[in-house]
Amino acid sequence: MPTGIRNFVIFAIAIIVSWIVGSTVPPTWTVEQITLDVLTDDSGNLYYTYRGKPAYFDAVPLEQAQLNPSRIHGSSETPPIKEEFVSSVEDGETKYYQLLAKHHWGYWSLLPAVVAVLLCWITKEPVTALLGGIISGALILTRYDFTGEVLIPSLSTTNAASILLLYLWLLGGLMGIWSRTGAAQAFAEFMTVRFVRGPKSAKLVAWMLGVIFFQGGTVSTVLVGTTVKPIADEEKISHEELAYIVDSTASPIASQLAFNAWPGYVQAFIFVAGVSFLATEADRLLFFFKSVPFCFYAIFAVLGTFLLSIEKPLFLGKQLKEAMQRSRETGQLDADDADPLSAKELQGSNVPEGYTPHVLEFFLPLGALIAIAIGTFITSGSPNVQWAFGIALLIAVGMALAKGMSLKDIVAGFHDGLKGVVLGSVILLLAITIGGISKETGGGIFLVEQLGDTIPYFILPVLLQILTMAIAFSTGTSWGTYAVAFPLAMPLAWAVAGANGLSHPELFMTLCFAAVIDGSVYGDQCSPISDTTVLSSMCTGCDLMDHVKTQIPQASIAAGMAAICWTVVAFFTA
Repeated sequence: MPTGIRNFVIFAIAIIVSWIVGSTVPPTWTVEQITLDVLTDDSGNLYYTYRGKPAYFDAVPLEQAQLNPSRIHGSSETPPIKEEFVSSVEDGETKYYQLLAKHHWGYWSLLPAVVAVLLCWITKEPVTALLGGIISGALILTRYDFTGEVLIPSLSTTNAASILLLYLWLLGGLMGIWSRTGAAQAFAEFMTVRFVRGPKSAKLVAWMLGVIFFQGGTVSTVLVGTTVKPIADEEKISHEELAYIVDSTASPIASQLAFNAWPGYVQAFIFVAGVSFLATEADRLLFFFKSVPFCFYAIFAVLGTFLLSIEKPLFLGKQLKEAMQRSRETGQLDADDADPLSAKELQGSNVPEGYTPHVLEFFLPLGALIAIAIGTFITSGSPNVQWAFGIALLIAVGMALAKGMSLKDIVAGFHDGLKGVVLGSVILLLAITIGGISKETGGGIFLVEQLGDTIPYFILPVLLQILTMAIAFSTGTSWGTYAVAFPLAMPLAWAVAGANGLSHPELFMTLCFAAVIDGSVYGDQCSPISDTTVLSSMCTGCDLMDHVKTQIPQASIAAGMAAICWTVVAFFTA
């Protein structure tokens, strides 16, 4: 069967199955119960802290709640409300919970993500694959007005607008200006003459920058990728190799050098009533930092990229080996059939005649970008990446004008930059859309429900790792996975520790916590629908699926080693 017909048949079958599921299978409703760390203000009003701010609420007794789990769980009838705050007297103590009505379609909830990933793998055409997954999810949710009910609501959000502004206009524009002025090439030549002595030192620069920019996620990916790509291209480092180094030092290092937004976000989900070492926000932040030595996947992932950088890797997948051999022997940075997310407009320089590039045209905008990103992070707790890239772009344009480049050439460079990243921006928007669709179909909720509290205690960390790997891989987000998994994982870990009479329950909960953190990071890092995966490919000029396929073997080895470590530590010390 011709490849095109085969792909169409697979797509058609997936769409038909999704339509049948949406038409005939009713959703199963359940209630997510989140334990709240409740305080009272001077007026006696109840509130809890969410993302650093007080959130006030009124609670009703659990017995009177419309979302009482005993009535809602497993029902196919739509609940009257979707959120409710309740109180419950347990062992003479009043406890407060947030109840959230959730639904899923059982294993069918995973279908949109499976369709997207499967089509990505088969066709190597991410736009079509993501659209297929989105259509599958829309049919399950019975949203037949695909444009009006799915795409427009998703693409008209602040998040989507931020992507267009940052990754299309600002990032693309800056890369286009650097290409037009020759700044990126001048930087590569400067580094090559003074610091870089070959592929090994070029990769080591990439790794070190990944560690330095420990804010994690998109910030690290964009900063490191755009900075090191000119050097790496000069030293004939394959784009698959560079994308792996950039991606595998973004989120993993953020959980190790966690002086960023991660602890404040995560701590809101890990309160467990009656657990003294999780009683207050300060306790939970301390618990986060205590878990750092047990985030074994992050440790092995960062160590693995370091060993690759110095060309002493413990393990390399076949495809990454072939990519490295290809680039070293032929100078070909991408595979023959690759479709890099950074288009030809950004491959190399297009300097106008008579214009002399200077390395400061790269250093000054980059320095301003880094300074503003770090400065706003220190002052506000979150880096303002839009400001950073916007001012960097203005500096790059101003320097080009001051050196005599015509406005026409500058605008042409800006246009080339936009064209160079438009495909990546579209993929990023679609990836966010399918992430939202996957969340609505309830795949994560369904997977979480499959765990019980009767499992052997020493395998719970690994089960949580596998669970969160699956959720993050299918939704493309680690932070979204935390919001789904932690409210179940931490009470479950405490219950299992008590049921098994463990001598060190805090250590056991630390292992389970680290497993959720790392499992989510792995799934996010390896998912073709993750924003960091897309950005790693875009900023290094790599084909998206080539990056995914060459990254998974090394990441999986690190995840396997982490699973062994958690199991051994839990069995012998907890």
